[in-house]
Amino acid sequence: MAESLGSPSRGNLSPEGILRDIQINLLECKVCFEKFSTQQKERKPQNLSCGHVLCLECIRALSHPLLRKLECPFCRQLCSVDSTSHCQALSDLQELLLSRTPPSSSAPQRAKAGLGLDASLTSTAPRLCTAFGGWGTLINPTGIAVLGSSGTIVVVHDGEKRVAVFSPQGRKLHSFGRRGQGSGEICFPVDVAVTPCGHLVVTDAGDKAVKVFTSRGNHVLTVKDSFQMPWGVDTNSCGHILVSDIKVGTLSQLKVDYTRGLALEHQTAIADLQHPRAVACCWVTGNTAVMEHLTDDTYPPGRHQHTRLRVFTKDFHLLYQTDSFSLTLQFPVRLHMSGVAFDEDGGVIVIDSNQGMIWSLGKLQNGPALTPLVGDHLIRPVGLVSLNNTLVVLDSGDHTVKSFSAKYEAGPMI
Repeated sequence: MAESLGSPSRGNLSPEGILRDIQINLLECKVCFEKFSTQQKERKPQNLSCGHVLCLECIRALSHPLLRKLECPFCRQLCSVDSTSHCQALSDLQELLLSRTPPSSSAPQRAKAGLGLDASLTSTAPRLCTAFGGWGTLINPTGIAVLGSSGTIVVVHDGEKRVAVFSPQGRKLHSFGRRGQGSGEICFPVDVAVTPCGHLVVTDAGDKAVKVFTSRGNHVLTVKDSFQMPWGVDTNSCGHILVSDIKVGTLSQLKVDYTRGLALEHQTAIADLQHPRAVACCWVTGNTAVMEHLTDDTYPPGRHQHTRLRVFTKDFHLLYQTDSFSLTLQFPVRLHMSGVAFDEDGGVIVIDSNQGMIWSLGKLQNGPALTPLVGDHLIRPVGLVSLNNTLVVLDSGDHTVKSFSAKYEAGPMI
């Protein structure tokens, strides 16, 4: 579920990609995620005294009605409503882009921006229905999980308390895991998973450990045996914990007695992986998917790092594998896989953080059937959970959680 940290390189973007980034990063209010508009007064971009820009409606909603002040949601500086001003530069930029974009074009749709797709993303594709978080609430988030049928969302990030728990509607319920290496503390969280009995499992790369908590944040167990850089984590339907180690190149399986807080068994399930990061386990089929980040001498060199997806049976026998280079040869897209998840039917979903895309590869019995799922409103997705025909996506680009709802009926690529 977890993906590598850091910002994407802007130097390698195509003109279409640069246009997409401008429209997503500059011409959209990062509080309500609505596009700025020069025609609608409430959507006009406004400068705060701290330098950040919000739409007029959000400024009104966040400000105190009598004091006429608001706390900037990004830098927490106290700003006066009376000192705000219209951001003419963004309005001019928007007008310029609109004047140069054909009416039939849909430039913000990332799936059509330089990826060679025509009408693959149809009106039946998942659409954004909820977005919450933002800088301050979440800081550089890296991993996400959902607590069963309740829909409670768990995110690990770089805040003072490293684990944040939200309701399905985005209301923050509580947080825990203060920064540190003591009992119950978390130094550098990378990924998080949920067990069938509701425990939370966090990989702590800074402490070289896997840490288990109750859903309320009580520390249950810390496992450090032989881990050098634990990264991705997920659990299977039996509650066994699967952890990738990016330095050792292994996938480990931990069997835990959650009631007594004991590690019963720690075995290496797969030992020949190359820099494995994201891990996903399907509770329907028992299959496990691992995303490897390959060295330059493994595949033809290029601007982007190559990744390889391997899918294993519940007994850890190789079922299928493909890589970003092979997919580029098979399909007319630049697909750079970075994260992986399973849908509710056992199909494989992959994240493309560079392009801000979510793709379905299908069940892989007869090879991948590449289908675009989400191409809008994402900047740098790093985590993904599929639940009840909803994709819950963690976007580190704007530090948010975004839910996309619909049945996966986007048109497959042939």
